Amino acid sequence: MSSLETLGLGVVGAGYWGKNIVRNFTRLKRAELRWVADLSETNRDRARTLAPNAQVTADYEAMLSSSDVDAVAVCTPAASHYELTLAALQAGKHVFVEKPLTLEGAHADELVDLAEERGLTLMVGHLMIHHPAIRWIKDQIQSGEIGDLHYLYCQRVNLGVVRSDESAWWSLAPHDLSIILHLLDSSPVTISARGAAYLRPEIEDVVFANVKFEGGQMAEVHTSWLDPHKSRLLTLVGSRRMVTFDDTAPREKVRVYDKGAERTVDYQTYADLITLRQGDIWIPSIQGTEPLLLECQHFVDCIREGRTPDTPGTQGRDVVRILQAGQQSMDSDGAPISLLS
Repeated sequence: MSSLETLGLGVVGAGYWGKNIVRNFTRLKRAELRWVADLSETNRDRARTLAPNAQVTADYEAMLSSSDVDAVAVCTPAASHYELTLAALQAGKHVFVEKPLTLEGAHADELVDLAEERGLTLMVGHLMIHHPAIRWIKDQIQSGEIGDLHYLYCQRVNLGVVRSDESAWWSLAPHDLSIILHLLDSSPVTISARGAAYLRPEIEDVVFANVKFEGGQMAEVHTSWLDPHKSRLLTLVGSRRMVTFDDTAPREKVRVYDKGAERTVDYQTYADLITLRQGDIWIPSIQGTEPLLLECQHFVDCIREGRTPDTPGTQGRDVVRILQAGQQSMDSDGAPISLLS
């Protein structure tokens, strides 16, 4: 291990998303990107431009064997996450792995247990947890401003990118499932999901899923890459207020609605039983720091300070379990699947 005065970083996978990790790893405080590994010559050439001071190679094992690398970011296709993360942990490296952590619950369990056993940080790339808007909404929930959270729903749809190695459910839903688990102070009980594969056999292009929680809350997730709109929308309905978060909006991404419905204590007719409240719409001012930069710096800070990440391996494991159960439900024509251990 190199001295933690400056944390030595490595990245494996500098392609579609990995190039963004490479770019942000060069901007971090108290850390230095020293290695980039990728099998693609095109990706390696791009990495040399983004990180001219890093050693760029096609040999992942060479990077892992280097004593000046303390931590590794795994930014490859999901099917390779388990093997590459396992190798990094076995080499004594802290690991940041893009979502989903793995494609199987048993593999996620193994990685979480190994990181804990060896005292290594394992953090999952649930990017939206680090979005300033999501953090603001979480604060509003915890302060009671929204009231009791009744239900929420997420829509993450667009036309493309169509993947051949994972469905819209496995590719897109981890973002929203991680948000839901982060915002709800409750454990998921069941999931029911239906999906359809219109472009490739057995690879769902569109999925609708419903998750029920112990506290009575309900969450709906809609994912698709076969849709005329690009939407990244989260809606929360609470007993006091309602909130929307539109991540595609260039500004004013969050809106708070002072609206609600309440049961009337003293009423004369059935029509008076429910009182509707129509209040103002509030647009809060929220800082616009790049979430990915915040996420990458958080990884470094957690290693240096011995803190548990906001998106630890255990959360990644929980998301994988929900993804698996959702897939099982789809394969069973939407039958509810228990999420209780």
